[in-house]
Amino acid sequence: MEKSKLQVTLRNLLISYILTGILLVVLALALYKFQLKEGQIRLGVNAVYIITCLFGGILMGKSIRQRRFFWGLLLGLLYFVVLLAVSFLMSKGINGSMNQILTTMAICAASGTAGGMLS
Repeated sequence: MEKSKLQVTLRNLLISYILTGILLVVLALALYKFQLKEGQIRLGVNAVYIITCLFGGILMGKSIRQRRFFWGLLLGLLYFVVLLAVSFLMSKGINGSMNQILTTMAICAASGTAGGMLS
């Protein structure tokens, strides 16, 4: 029985967030071990977004097999929306400037799209 596109999307989104958790733990250990500066941490967090959305886009493209770039883009945007919603709920407001938010959205969308095209 074939899974619906919604089920595939949610599964791949969950896998992306599990990978995010793992990579953020590695980043936290690097912060502890090497006393990283704020700029290095920001770069590391952006690298986590790129890696996880790229991986999620690849998974989406392999799972759905049609219009791969679109499904990769969708995964990247959903990843960002969930990230923004959780951040909003945890801090009871939006943290960061609009420029930072739009940059993060662009990173997630572009990485997901690239992953979909690479699949």
